[in-house]
Amino acid sequence: MSISIDRRGRADALRSRFSLPRSLGLAVALTLVGAGMGACTSEQFQKGYILPNGALEQIPIGASQDQVLLVMGTPSTVATLDGEVFYYISQRTERAVAFMPQKVIDQRVIAIYFDKNRQVRRIANYGLQDGKIFDFISRTTPTSGQEMSYLAPLFRLISFR
Repeated sequence: MSISIDRRGRADALRSRFSLPRSLGLAVALTLVGAGMGACTSEQFQKGYILPNGALEQIPIGASQDQVLLVMGTPSTVATLDGEVFYYISQRTERAVAFMPQKVIDQRVIAIYFDKNRQVRRIANYGLQDGKIFDFISRTTPTSGQEMSYLAPLFRLISFR
């Protein structure tokens, strides 16, 4: 009997010397679970132009092109057909899980139209709604025509980035 007690005593001594305290083991387990859950949260990404609050209200019809540049900054792209147009393009995407592809949740094109005297003629805030360009200011969908053909490639371009 004394031999088996001696072996148990040494085994217990070795076990206590090399084992982690329970609280440390629990802390490691909780950290691993927390890190795993952190990868399961959704992320949102903003690409392109970020519209400052109140910027469009600072640009009345008839404002100069220089005033638009001061308030809005450099446009994403400029069109020069039928007068000049500044386009400010933005896109918001979301990824549900870290390894999933991004999904477009909002897409906007702010178009500022100028006349021949470089004065603001019209301001439009276009979005992508059910696959069609939608003007959020006048709440109308333009008929297929010249303006649609100019904006469609812009939407396709930023959708594939």
